[in-house]
Amino acid sequence: MDGERQHGVTKPISMAGPTEADLHRTRQLEEFLVSAGLYESQEDGALRKEVLAQIDQIAKTWVKRITDERGYGEQLVEEANAKIYTFGSYRLSVHGPGADLDTLCVGPCYVIREEDFFGVLHDMLAEMPEVSELHPVPDAHVPVMKFKFRGISIDLIYASISLWVVPEDFDISQESVLCDVDEQSARSLNGCRVADQILRLVPNVDHFRTTLRCMKLWAKRRGLYSNVTGFLGGVNWALLVARICQLYPNAIPSMLVSRFFRVYTQWRWPNPVMLCSIEEGTLGFPVWDPRKNPRDRTHHMPIITPAYPCMNSSYNVSTSTLRVMTEQFQTGNKICEDIEMNKAGWVALFEPYPFFESYRNYLQIDIVAADQDELRTWKGWVESRLRLLTLKIERDTFGMLQCHPYPCEYSNTSSQGQHCAYFMGLQRKQGVPTQEGQQFDIRGTVEEFRHSVIMYFLWRPGMDIFVSHVRRKQIPPYVFPGGVLPSRPARGANQAAKASPGSSSGNSGDESPEECRKKASVKLNKRKHESAGNIEKGEKKPTIRSNRVVACLGARESSPPQANLAEEAVSQRVTDGDVQSCLKQNVSKVLGSARTIDRVSGKTPSEGSLGNDTALRAENFQNGLKVEHSVSLGTILAVQAGSKNDAVGKSVRRVSLASRA
Repeated sequence: MDGERQHGVTKPISMAGPTEADLHRTRQLEEFLVSAGLYESQEDGALRKEVLAQIDQIAKTWVKRITDERGYGEQLVEEANAKIYTFGSYRLSVHGPGADLDTLCVGPCYVIREEDFFGVLHDMLAEMPEVSELHPVPDAHVPVMKFKFRGISIDLIYASISLWVVPEDFDISQESVLCDVDEQSARSLNGCRVADQILRLVPNVDHFRTTLRCMKLWAKRRGLYSNVTGFLGGVNWALLVARICQLYPNAIPSMLVSRFFRVYTQWRWPNPVMLCSIEEGTLGFPVWDPRKNPRDRTHHMPIITPAYPCMNSSYNVSTSTLRVMTEQFQTGNKICEDIEMNKAGWVALFEPYPFFESYRNYLQIDIVAADQDELRTWKGWVESRLRLLTLKIERDTFGMLQCHPYPCEYSNTSSQGQHCAYFMGLQRKQGVPTQEGQQFDIRGTVEEFRHSVIMYFLWRPGMDIFVSHVRRKQIPPYVFPGGVLPSRPARGANQAAKASPGSSSGNSGDESPEECRKKASVKLNKRKHESAGNIEKGEKKPTIRSNRVVACLGARESSPPQANLAEEAVSQRVTDGDVQSCLKQNVSKVLGSARTIDRVSGKTPSEGSLGNDTALRAENFQNGLKVEHSVSLGTILAVQAGSKNDAVGKSVRRVSLASRA
């Protein structure tokens, strides 16, 4: 029977079907998804089909033009062809209104990516009145051309196959399509092939699609939907949901959402999530295998694609972003428990994440350009590099300073010129003893990141990036709805109890920004006077750019509630032991031996092993620096640096950073 068939690499956790209560909760969930506007109208769907047909015709014209210009003869010009395929959410039928349309153009062997796709086709699109916001990204992991066609956002990638003529009925699912193609073409082709394989490997496609819509909405509301910043993108969420569908083949969407959080709250990363066994193949492409590839052993959250060549689709995840997602899974699990006990409704699960209330310290990354077109290009490049800033901070602070990059962009419409900003939450690593007054010097880290960003080959005068440390009360108003800072509630007894009785900051937390600036100005003048005295004594004042950053961090004010895994109350639900047993089966299937499992998915490296640690970085980390007054763009940073090498720890060097001209 199909109900007894094994789906995936392990046996199901439970074969139980829904109860009446589960059916009722599923109806409520589906009603919520409709009210949230997740489904496309018939008119919009028809427009997408028209646009796809037009792009397909443009691709065919483009290939015939290339063939004719290269003098290949009338017969080949007549037969020359290109084919447009979809992938991503559209191919999985889980797209919503305004979603990007992910498309793949398959062309013949003599039409190349660099010269023809990003050259000739780009110029053809630029001349069309239907096309706007054309933005090529040739150096991406999967090179892509982004643009809008009749108002619909298009992501177009290209693959050149080994055939001279692309048949109109070309079957992209066959492994032979990968013969004699480069790695970029293989990655491009895999988008379509992975989507098709996912739909083949789930026991119920309709339940999978509804659950995936739900999880994508949750991830966007919680700030977790972004592959480029180190979280998860559409294919990652699809693979995670598909695995839950395999583990609970007879479950319906409300059950699958609950089981999603229950399973991934307990998942022992870096054990991989896989829908099928990894096959080596015969074409020689590298596949994900931590036994053979040392780089694969460094992946924090492996989510393996099911089509050859099997790869880790979530290689961008860092220790910081994995921590954030794990906390959010725990929060979602607790809310789902409340929903099952009728203590909460589905709306509670989809509450937006209060990012600007969750941390005391933030990095603000301001991006500016001369005009809107240049800002779009520059912003896309900087956004693709933000993940590196997270990794560099983890490296240079030995994992003790944790970052939470937020994937939303904010624009200050009242400012002159074109501008947008991103933010990162900062906190010390929780649960680790720290020395009193321990600080983190990340000026060099930020400067290294900035230099790597401005090496952009399409850089133009006017493109710039500024990074500054801001406290919560200094978050600019334009990030909030209506441009109004939310009022902070009066401190209750429980908040007063949390306050440190010996705090020396003298800041109640309710001071106005103007009062903060006045106090900081007094401190700054004092620092300048003392700094001048130190220079007279022979200390050399270092030259530091004004956009470098030093962070003085406090503890995070509130952490997401820790989920207490509920005991299963009815027969169709499973115990934690069943989940852990399934995880063990999964690991055994993947790696084959206990020794390999220990090597691949054992404890994470020690904090001291992160990055290429130098004596200078270690000394800076131990010394620390402190921002007396965090600032917005273009103002003065007053920095106090305490030297651990002083005989009795009393000698202090003070540096003030000159404001930008």
